Amino acid sequence: MDRRTVPWRRVVATAVLVWIGFAAPPALAAGASERLHALLAEYWEQTARDQPEWATWRGDHRFDDRLTDASPAERDARDARQRAWLAAARAIDRTALPPADRVSLDVFVHERADDVAFQAFEGWRTLGLGALGGLHTEFADLLRAMPMATPAQAEHALARLAAWPRRVEQEVEWLRRGIALGWVPPRPVLERVIAQLDGQLAPAADPYLEPFGRLGAEIAQAQRAALLDRARRLVEADVRPATQRLRDFVAGEYLAAAPADGALWRYPEGARVYDALIAHHTTLPLAAQTLHDTGRREVARLQGEIERTMRDAGFAGTFAQWVEHLNGDPKFFHPSPEALLAGYRDIAKRIDPELTRLFAELPRAPYGVRAMPAYRGGEAADYYEGPGLDGSRPGWFNANALAYRRRPTWSMETLVAHEAMPGHHLQTARAAERGELPAFRRDAGFTAYTEGWALYAETLGSELGLYRDPHSRFGHLQDQIFRAARLVVDTGIHALGWTRAQAIDYLVQTTGVDRAYCTAEVDRYTSWPGQALAYTTGMLEIFALRERARAALGERFDIRRFHNVLLDDGALPLPVLGAVVDAWIAGQRATAPAAAPSRGP
Repeated sequence: MDRRTVPWRRVVATAVLVWIGFAAPPALAAGASERLHALLAEYWEQTARDQPEWATWRGDHRFDDRLTDASPAERDARDARQRAWLAAARAIDRTALPPADRVSLDVFVHERADDVAFQAFEGWRTLGLGALGGLHTEFADLLRAMPMATPAQAEHALARLAAWPRRVEQEVEWLRRGIALGWVPPRPVLERVIAQLDGQLAPAADPYLEPFGRLGAEIAQAQRAALLDRARRLVEADVRPATQRLRDFVAGEYLAAAPADGALWRYPEGARVYDALIAHHTTLPLAAQTLHDTGRREVARLQGEIERTMRDAGFAGTFAQWVEHLNGDPKFFHPSPEALLAGYRDIAKRIDPELTRLFAELPRAPYGVRAMPAYRGGEAADYYEGPGLDGSRPGWFNANALAYRRRPTWSMETLVAHEAMPGHHLQTARAAERGELPAFRRDAGFTAYTEGWALYAETLGSELGLYRDPHSRFGHLQDQIFRAARLVVDTGIHALGWTRAQAIDYLVQTTGVDRAYCTAEVDRYTSWPGQALAYTTGMLEIFALRERARAALGERFDIRRFHNVLLDDGALPLPVLGAVVDAWIAGQRATAPAAAPSRGP
């Protein structure tokens, strides 16, 4: 598990300048850097072979014709490699590395130690299905991301369809192992999984044939027809029957073993697992009660801001009446899924030209807004998919268009800021384009960093022309208080004895979000413990770093440069991010003042 690292100490000015690269370091052992880079290259290559789906997502298409071998023997081999990589990394003399390599080593050790720590929790590792999806949704999303311009790429998609039945068999065996170990998701979560599988199996869905609707124009028409015919035969003979077997297992044997309550403290060693998940998602050594208390403080603070916003709007009623008023007025809702998507795109177009006010450099990768697959359901949360590292695929804000009757216009600006710009897309695309970073850092994802950044990015909306009226300001504050309430609810469920009904009621009453969505969210926290803790935790840490930098630099603080400092090393564990910011502050102090600093928010 990760541990909070001690920020590198500034002993003398020379040491600081050496660390940040402004002065030549003493003779460093070249062998240390060579060993590190060889280790990182070995890791990157091997993980592409071990997890070909991940290779596809990051833009490496050499293994697009296969799926991960999830057999026990292969998992044991992968576990052994993780332990070996960790030992090799820890054997490298950190003091013999230049500054950039030190950060890479710290990130790599953090990731490998985290992976190795979870090897102790066999029951937890069998849980491959959750409220937001699992193997079945990941497979459909993977097919949607595959390139289909050439006959060879189409053959890769066909090979993956053919590999699906074996992958399902392997997954079912792990789920059966979970039954034996007493680790099965609760009934409400599995009922959502069954609904997702039913959606995929519906005749009109055809998520497995989606790639063959994108065949390259240079493929001859006769060949296109032949490829589509082969795909249809594979889907009918192999893919859909395998998915049906997964569905039948979940609805039968697995559901019969499911508990009513998915609180982790009820599972064997569940309390230890939750502690590990807190550390994994927050990258900090935080206790459940500490996070719970932080959530309650943030909820109270945001309730005061919401109260002021209501008064600014001239509304004299209660919070519940305010929410009822906003949700009951048809003028605040788009008339169709298409209109909702157009509304998101219009907001994105308004944001993009304003970004140079807050960022010194911006990514070049494009992004789009599209509807998420319908089989995910009208209660599913919107999500983002990043671009490929090779630049061949744009980023996507996947919006729940089916939920257009529950997505008021006043809530849309803050969502675009979170999922697209300046949130997930700006952060993810910027990291992907930082070619000087090792590949694993360009593709890294630490929940507290990525979700903390996206939540922080929402707060920049007022500097980008958003939240100009009380209604949209409330939409922003409602998202903020929802994330703060997650700290209360997640820890309440998994560590403090809360019931599912208690958690749902708290979310509804505290945030004003409709009960169906809150119910779906509670099931999400139940099946993905700790993830929801990262948003507010990461945002608060970024705010603390900003105030630290502002206090240290005074008039020389430049918000545009500061934001790029946060982004330009890729996703980092929060303690490592703090050390990077401290190094930047030291560098700014050691150099001449900037000519025209920006005050920033």
